[in-house]
Amino acid sequence: MPRLLEVNNLTAGIKKDGKIFQILKEVSFSIDEGEIVGLAGESGCGKSMTALSIPNLLPNPVKILGGEVIFNQIPLTSLSEKELCNIRGKEISVIFQDIRQSLNPLIRVGGQITEMPELAGSTDREANKTQALKMLASLGFEEPEKIFDAFPHQLSGGMCQRVMTAIAAIRRPRLLLADEPSSALDIDSQQRILSLLTEMNRKYKTSVLIISHDLSIIRLFCSRFLVMYAGRIIEEGQAGALFSPLHPYTNALLKAIPEKEKRGKKLNTIHGKVPSIYDSFPGCPFAPRCTNAQSICSQSLPPQKEINGAKVHCHFPSMGDYNA
Repeated sequence: MPRLLEVNNLTAGIKKDGKIFQILKEVSFSIDEGEIVGLAGESGCGKSMTALSIPNLLPNPVKILGGEVIFNQIPLTSLSEKELCNIRGKEISVIFQDIRQSLNPLIRVGGQITEMPELAGSTDREANKTQALKMLASLGFEEPEKIFDAFPHQLSGGMCQRVMTAIAAIRRPRLLLADEPSSALDIDSQQRILSLLTEMNRKYKTSVLIISHDLSIIRLFCSRFLVMYAGRIIEEGQAGALFSPLHPYTNALLKAIPEKEKRGKKLNTIHGKVPSIYDSFPGCPFAPRCTNAQSICSQSLPPQKEINGAKVHCHFPSMGDYNA
């Protein structure tokens, strides 16, 4: 499949008091046309910032400091704000994690959904409404007309999540960035959203980046996975190999998943916390939390290694002992 997105050595961060504090550190990955890729990691690892950096929607004062983002052979990092606005929403759409702040509380849901095709030049209001109602129905709303006429504050968080999905998907973008699209939802709503994303992928060849804490979702719905820690991609490979990880961090994430078989037992946890952007260290950022760490791990950043088609940044990679 042709390459749709390339992120090369992307670095983003904050300039403060004459110093630079990096949030994303030389992040590199790609997404092919019609491919679904999953991005996993704990909160604070840089997953959302990675997604927002692609269409350059980073919140102030975060800025892109280096590297490049190439979409459909267009270098997005060199475009003006006006040029980016012609791509956002039409070619690249985002399902934001912070739903409440993403929806305008003063505009009815229907107006926010139909605004997208209107921005694309569609002046047929009835056709736009019909399309919006079909989208809401596909996301499990039994009374789409009622939702269409509602204000965001009249809906639950889960309903707003599905509305945001409708807004992002209605223009059939070539790339959809879904930041925790199924978080805080019941099982049925999760399946509705994920089914819509996979249907768009199948029918329109929409490429999707799914950011999720749920590694089982990534394994089921994605062709490849990326694992991020402290602003770096530390492992990537085929989704089918996710439950045979090479990096100790990926293995620890898998062991921390709550499952039926673990009911009544103490859950596995990863001791410590993700380092702050203000922390500096010469070696592997996961070394202070890693049970396999040796002296070199805290002294030098591990280079990328390729093993059985997977890529990993670890001095001592090995097949994880997680049992799926």
